[in-house]
Amino acid sequence: MAADLSQSPALPRDADGPVFREPWEAAAFAMAVRLHEQGVFTWTEWAEALAAEITAAQRRGDPDLGDTYYRHWLAALERLVGAKGVVTPAEMTARRDAWDRAVRATPHGRPIDLALGLRPEG
Repeated sequence: MAADLSQSPALPRDADGPVFREPWEAAAFAMAVRLHEQGVFTWTEWAEALAAEITAAQRRGDPDLGDTYYRHWLAALERLVGAKGVVTPAEMTARRDAWDRAVRATPHGRPIDLALGLRPEG
């Protein structure tokens, strides 16, 4: 049964259906699917974590127009893998810092090269 996409008018789409707005959204989606496939969490746990994140964001004033959905997705993913002990808070911070360095070091218009962020700043 096909989903009724008319209920989500802000959802980006092309002629074939929904698409991701940014490459990082696709990566976050793929990470959640892969972690589920590896048994890190159940779909029920995932749905509860994502729903809790969206509800918290709405309480903080998120207008829920669809453009922040994958930010909530990523926040739920980070919270869930932290709670499951997949990564430590220090590892999460180190990875975030590496991505920040990589973003700043990668020339505009090029794909982000995480290796650039793993090098110490000098």
